[in-house]
Amino acid sequence: MAALVNRGGSDDIRHGGSLFSNLVDSSLLLSLSRNVDVYCSSRKRPRVTAPLAFREEKKVADKKQQPRSIDSLPDECLFEILRRLPGDKERSNSARVSKRWLMLLSSIRSSELGARKKPRLESGRKSLPDLNEDVSSDEQESENNGYLTRRLDAEEATDIRLASIALGTCSRGGLGKLFIQGSNSTRVTDVGLSAIAHACPSLRVLSMWKVPLITDAGLSEIADGCPLLEKLDLCQCPLITDKGLIAVAKKCPNLTSLTIESCTSICNEGLQVIGRSCPKLKSLTIKDCLHVGDQGIASLVSSASSSLERVRLQALNISDIVLAVIGHYGKNLIDLSLNGIQNVGEKGFWVMGNTLGLQKLRSITINCCNGLTDKGLQAIAKGSPFLKQLFVRKSCYLSDAGLRSFAETARALENLHLEDCNRITLMGVLGALLTCNPELKSLVLVRCLGIRDIAFAPTQLPSCMSLRTLTIRDCPGVTGASLQVVGKICPQLQKLDLSGQVGVTDASLVPLIQSSEVGFVAVNLSGCVNLTDALVSMLVKAHGSTLKMLNLDGCKRITDQSLVAIADSCSVFDDLDLSCSSISDYGVAVLASARQLNLCTLSLASCSKVTDKSLPFLGNMGKSMVGLNLQHCSLISIHGIGLLEEKLWWCDIIS
Repeated sequence: MAALVNRGGSDDIRHGGSLFSNLVDSSLLLSLSRNVDVYCSSRKRPRVTAPLAFREEKKVADKKQQPRSIDSLPDECLFEILRRLPGDKERSNSARVSKRWLMLLSSIRSSELGARKKPRLESGRKSLPDLNEDVSSDEQESENNGYLTRRLDAEEATDIRLASIALGTCSRGGLGKLFIQGSNSTRVTDVGLSAIAHACPSLRVLSMWKVPLITDAGLSEIADGCPLLEKLDLCQCPLITDKGLIAVAKKCPNLTSLTIESCTSICNEGLQVIGRSCPKLKSLTIKDCLHVGDQGIASLVSSASSSLERVRLQALNISDIVLAVIGHYGKNLIDLSLNGIQNVGEKGFWVMGNTLGLQKLRSITINCCNGLTDKGLQAIAKGSPFLKQLFVRKSCYLSDAGLRSFAETARALENLHLEDCNRITLMGVLGALLTCNPELKSLVLVRCLGIRDIAFAPTQLPSCMSLRTLTIRDCPGVTGASLQVVGKICPQLQKLDLSGQVGVTDASLVPLIQSSEVGFVAVNLSGCVNLTDALVSMLVKAHGSTLKMLNLDGCKRITDQSLVAIADSCSVFDDLDLSCSSISDYGVAVLASARQLNLCTLSLASCSKVTDKSLPFLGNMGKSMVGLNLQHCSLISIHGIGLLEEKLWWCDIIS
């Protein structure tokens, strides 16, 4: 056997050996590998399953060190690999491997994707091909359309979550709007914001509320990576200073809306640069910023006067100078809101109006500004000939004389809202109604303690034919006599809100309801505890063909009789609130049997007489029902609510 083995030796059967070269029959050659040829007889199976050469290669491989995982590479090397992925989809899929890959991918800027420095070669040598040459045109696009919106609340707001959003939205239309509503414990930092900046060049809206760890560095990254930014909202971001605002101003020329609220580190310099560098700015809101004063606001308003349309200032340390600048430069202002501006006096409002610069102003809100007086309000009317809406709240010095003079001058006024103005009386309101613009549509009086019933009323009064909406809320002095006068003056009323008027009775409301010539559409009588079924029956019989909404919340004297009247008389009803009333299962059954009704929302909260017997009737009220309130109905079981939810699966049931 030994002789037989040693006879030919390995040299005879190897490639080029004597035996191999003398072979004629090629069918005796069995190819097992690309590099190994083995001879064997066609009539006998070889005794070995692998050639000797394979065994030798395996031994050599075993001696070599096993290849390590790609994760063993340092961040610099892995970064170079990941930034060369061909498209957004591949980057998004790779981000799912681990948090390390996710954060590395999110740190890659758009300008770095697929980038590769060309080596310096000697003259005459060909340069290496660019890695981007084989990438499709779609994948070379770094700017998406920005269709997607993402909102993060409280615990959802983390850097990991932001990085996931940044990479996940690239291939799905691009992130266009990002809202972060955090808390004092929110873990969002500049790292997460940088991920958005690197991967979302199409971002147009960024809103951050209560993110205490975001600094100027993160906001600067947004400015660098998101040049299309149009709207920026910053609320309770204590570490953001003027430096961050300046970065946005210089890199985001398309900025149209800026809101800064309770940002204690922002001063005047950032606002000045915004005014000079953002020519498209249309909306400005500054609230509760202690270090923002006259210089910042005045400079911004004067610089952006050509485009600024809406200005809202609240709780700022500004003086009459700012109002003078607004009055002079606010030629394109449409909406102006001044809240809690305590250092502005009568002179500021007077100058703002008399500069005659607010020619396009349509709406003005003055809230908690002690400097507003009769002269100031009259000047505003004079300087704003197209003013349509006035909202005044907590004005200590505004009186009937100022209201009348304003109404006489503001000939375009359509909506008048007075709240907590205690020097205004009913005579002042009536005088304004009779002298103001004939197109006045809405009058709202809330907590005006000076409005009381008058002892007598003229027998003949002119009519305010344009008024469609009247709200008198929480004015305890208004009872029967006042409402009768209003009914005579305003025969075209369609919407009536008397919520909180505990002194209103059936007798006081009857003349007002009967005086409407066009039919009421919405009536809110919540809190009118003295109303009875007689008033409701009269209301629905007179206006059942037009009435769509009725609120009787807290009217404890309302019973099933009112539901019988509603079922008989109303044909377009869709919103009914009977909370805290005295209706029972019978009334619910009657209401459900009215097939002409297509109720959308129904509230039976705190109705102590409604039981499980009402549930089958509620379940048959039709698919028009989208909202049902059964809170604090103690006689309705949890099991019954569950069955009702199964039957009205499309309806939002509150229990």
